[in-house]
Amino acid sequence: MRFLAPLFCLALLTTAAHADSGIVKEKVAASFDDTRDAITLAIEGRGLVINYVSHIGDMLERTGADIGATRQVFAKAEIIEFCSAGLSRQMMELDPHNIVLCPFAISVYTLPGETQTTWVAYCQPGGAAARLVQPLLQAITDEAGQ
Repeated sequence: MRFLAPLFCLALLTTAAHADSGIVKEKVAASFDDTRDAITLAIEGRGLVINYVSHIGDMLERTGADIGATRQVFAKAEIIEFCSAGLSRQMMELDPHNIVLCPFAISVYTLPGETQTTWVAYCQPGGAAARLVQPLLQAITDEAGQ
């Protein structure tokens, strides 16, 4: 179950890349590896713990043939899941239904044919939770672009 929220966000991202509703994404002029490492350092530099790294690009590539898919969706793609106990608690005290926003997830990916850029994206939190979580997610993604 813990994979559903990030996968749902990734599904939105891949099917509605131009409909920015609910997704914050930006291009970074750096390699996938450098961008992923910058995101990791930005998360850990804040004393936060990475719970899991989903190798979504590898999974899609590996399973594509099994379902008859021939299109390459990503050159590389990972979702980095992490937690802030303090923010998570505040967010769920505001509304227990905000549980679906945990853990926080930032996607790092490159598209086929885009060799000079990497994308960084996350699901936009809504309501009162946005005031708490948006600054953290934006600051982490901003560090990848520096």
